[in-house]
Amino acid sequence: MFRLTLIIPTYNRSRELLRALDSVAAQSLDPALWECIVVDNASTDNTAEAVARFAQEHPTLHIRRVYEPKAGVSHARNRGLREATTELIASIDDDERINREFLAAYLRFFDTHPEANVAGGKIIAEYPTGRPRWMSRWTERPIANPMDYGEKVRPFPKGALPGGGNMAYRREVALRYRFDTELGRVGGKLIGGEENDFFLRLREAGETLWYLPDAVMWHIIPPEKLTTEYLKRLSYHIGISQRRRAMSRNELLESQLKECLKWVVTLLLIFALRPWQWLQVVRMRREISRGLFQKEPKTTNASVKKG
Repeated sequence: MFRLTLIIPTYNRSRELLRALDSVAAQSLDPALWECIVVDNASTDNTAEAVARFAQEHPTLHIRRVYEPKAGVSHARNRGLREATTELIASIDDDERINREFLAAYLRFFDTHPEANVAGGKIIAEYPTGRPRWMSRWTERPIANPMDYGEKVRPFPKGALPGGGNMAYRREVALRYRFDTELGRVGGKLIGGEENDFFLRLREAGETLWYLPDAVMWHIIPPEKLTTEYLKRLSYHIGISQRRRAMSRNELLESQLKECLKWVVTLLLIFALRPWQWLQVVRMRREISRGLFQKEPKTTNASVKKG
């Protein structure tokens, strides 16, 4: 009987997905205790064939693909929740690899913490082609979201949230809140924030968000995400995502005031960073502000009901 379901949403990245599945196949946890659901989010590449071949090559694993026709990672995450057959859910993205103890760490944590409903693990940025010289920890955060809060199980610090590519929760709780389909990547569009919104609603409802150092994920950053042009596009869409979240919570003015305060911090960083690093932080902040303060064209997408 399965105890845990691993969900992997994917869109047109079969090569990256197979690399992620290689790390899934290497898990130390007994395969009889877990299943893996790959949610194919309307891919047009060879994802279906790649998953079928991988499952055939690993007959001891329980890997299945489900097709979600509604575009958007939030639709894919919600579909995975509906398809799962277990109480416990872990979720990663298709551009990652995980350590051998990943699933075992989450299962052990929830078994020993019956009061806990939500958790996230350590995230390590991996740069196969090297880390660009213009990158500082300020510009690395939106691109790679590295996360390390020590070597002990603990609640996430105030203001910190688990990363969307390394998270786990009890299915009943996740189904109650779900991921907002107005947020999250849709195809190649860089709208995000669905996991932040999800975790913020859980925290506001009284849930403790737990950090697990033994559940480790490496976020593999390809060269196309290491250009200043990509950072510019990503930052603008971060601003749009923040605006959407703020408007849905009637907190737009508060969010814009906080953005003004962040500009003060950004300008002060000139004393802490090299000139070319500081310049990219300023450009990142400018684009986030542009997305946050600029009105979006109306959309017809329906948002899921808030918790």
